[in-house]
Amino acid sequence: MPAAVPVLSVVVPMYDEEDVLPIFFERMHPLLDSLGISYEVVAVDDGSRDATATLLTETVKTWPQLRLVRLLRNSGHQAALSAGFRRARGEYLVSIDADLQDPPEVIAELLAAARDQDVDVVYGVRSDRSSDTWAKRTTARMYYRLMCRLVGREIPFDAGDFRLVSRRVVDAVNALPEDGRVFRLVIPWLGFPSTAIRYVRAERAAGVTKYTLRKRLGLAFDSVTAFSAAPLRLATWLGLLGGLVSCAVVVGALVIKLAGRSIPGWTSTVLAVAVIGAIQLLCLGLLGEYVARLFQSSQKRPQFLVGYDSLEDPGHHTYAEALESSDPEQR
Repeated sequence: MPAAVPVLSVVVPMYDEEDVLPIFFERMHPLLDSLGISYEVVAVDDGSRDATATLLTETVKTWPQLRLVRLLRNSGHQAALSAGFRRARGEYLVSIDADLQDPPEVIAELLAAARDQDVDVVYGVRSDRSSDTWAKRTTARMYYRLMCRLVGREIPFDAGDFRLVSRRVVDAVNALPEDGRVFRLVIPWLGFPSTAIRYVRAERAAGVTKYTLRKRLGLAFDSVTAFSAAPLRLATWLGLLGGLVSCAVVVGALVIKLAGRSIPGWTSTVLAVAVIGAIQLLCLGLLGEYVARLFQSSQKRPQFLVGYDSLEDPGHHTYAEALESSDPEQR
């Protein structure tokens, strides 16, 4: 007999979060129990290398609503969110990180706003980011301004991946054929009725951030190339600009030559070659980004692989036991 569908699913991507998990359980468990509704917590372990999976496995025994979904390898934050969206069963879904910078206490406000205002999306918007570094706040503002211009739709500023969505939104996201989706852009792009709840962003409860500068830059590149052809048009405009500069250099060189004032030298040649070469390389790089996305799409490789789901394998007490008895072709 299938399990009853819960009202709320809380999706939590995790990667090497053993330090913060005890605090996370201590705050999240009584909070969700106090809501007075049926719920599940879908903890997506994104191939952690520490004791994250072990702690989750042990907690599943004492917290029936906790569900462990473990990916076979580290696939990235957005891929872990995708896995959570596909596995969650609730009428509403809240996505939140395990570091507790986004306070779980706001979940009740998100749910109340969705019901009272009859909307499908409730964004958690950070009203105070003083806990973030100056560099992180600055790059975040630049990112959201750029995305608003490229996507052509209003993107909520300072809204990360802490949000509530209805089942309609979950089904719409899961139906999208694309891989490598960026949720903070995909969900506004869908255009469902939405509202926002503002909150103060806290310090990380424990451990260190796994969202490095390299990963933030990767998210920015994925956001741009997945949602806009503007970089390709930029390459075209740069090519035209390079052509105009080249024409101007040629005309100038002819005038100087005809006036008999040409001075043998290599500076102008080097500058012209450097400018044109830089523009060509930039254009090739931009084209390469899109060709790479087409290549990855043609391979049709899954964005993530689920190795274990405690809801589907309730008889197994450890993740290792689940792998030992699973189909080798699915490992």
